[in-house]
Amino acid sequence: MSEVAGPRSLRELLAAVLALGSDLDPLTMLRRIVEAAVGLVDARYGALGVLDETGTQLAQFITVGIDDDVHALIGDLPEGHGILGSLIVDARPLRLPDLREHPDSFGFPPHHPPMRSFLGVPVRVRHEVFGNLYLTDKTTAETFTDVDEELVVALATAAGIAIENARLHSRVQAFALVEDRERIAQDLHDTVIQRLFATGLSLQRTAGLVRVDADSAVSRIEAAVDDLDITVKHIRSAIFKLETSRVSSSGGLRTRVLALAREAAGALGFQPRCFFDGPIDSGVDDGIAVELLATLREALSNVARHAHATRVDVEVVVTDTVVLRVIDDGIGPPDAHEPHGHGLKNMEARAGRYDGQFELRAGLPRGSVMEWQVSRH
Repeated sequence: MSEVAGPRSLRELLAAVLALGSDLDPLTMLRRIVEAAVGLVDARYGALGVLDETGTQLAQFITVGIDDDVHALIGDLPEGHGILGSLIVDARPLRLPDLREHPDSFGFPPHHPPMRSFLGVPVRVRHEVFGNLYLTDKTTAETFTDVDEELVVALATAAGIAIENARLHSRVQAFALVEDRERIAQDLHDTVIQRLFATGLSLQRTAGLVRVDADSAVSRIEAAVDDLDITVKHIRSAIFKLETSRVSSSGGLRTRVLALAREAAGALGFQPRCFFDGPIDSGVDDGIAVELLATLREALSNVARHAHATRVDVEVVVTDTVVLRVIDDGIGPPDAHEPHGHGLKNMEARAGRYDGQFELRAGLPRGSVMEWQVSRH
């Protein structure tokens, strides 16, 4: 018979699931997920790697267990190579007794603490992989167990719901639709919160079955996970209702630029400042607006991954031309001889579709200036 989660583990899972729904700030939410996973399986170190838009590398990496001084010595955060990359390519739980012996292991950079046992689990939002939980060095045993894996998988399912709930809450605030906000808040209370609470109670009751009937305990855990999947469908339904009402009242380019800036705050650690000049909503046709927004998303993602910036300004100016500038105070653009990723090529190509121009140059006195410009006519 396989190992079964004990009452203490299930109580800790219940506490972790309920705690995830208590904060809607994106960055706080992500850190809370990592902290909950670390405590749940007695890991020394934990991290949540958030995938970029392509789903092929990491855009954000939230860690627990490594202090700021060690972070500074290690340098750049990982982008998703080696074992981390294996989990990106094959989004299934991965458990290793010694990650150093895995064929995909790249080893550790200088000043990185040594790590042995490893447990990785994907986190899905709306059936797409949002990121991966990485846990290393179990402190109470040599390796992570199959029960540890099951507990973290259950936590990852709840985390996906909590992340989507936070996104929905952010959209409600961004669109400033008072009636819809009240309606969706009620809907969230009646469906999401109540269902999470009921699922938590079910897991709590399961603790009493472990010693008496292990098979029933496993069945109840599986049913709880299915219930969490139903909750995801309720959230998606609420998002659809909100998006259908957004088109007529909050679909302007100005609003969408502000929304992208808010979304980027989680990866940057702060919210970019936005400045507008000219007929932003009435003077830009839909095709140009789509390319501008895609360019802005790519530019903000690049700043979050590479710039180490403490401030970002977004400027949109509409005259005879449409100009987008993203200005940061980070380390500056890459050297000319360094290989450039697909992001810069994509931004240049989007300008080229309208015979426009794209430039990435050094800022003054430091940082970078990304300027994207196309003609309105």
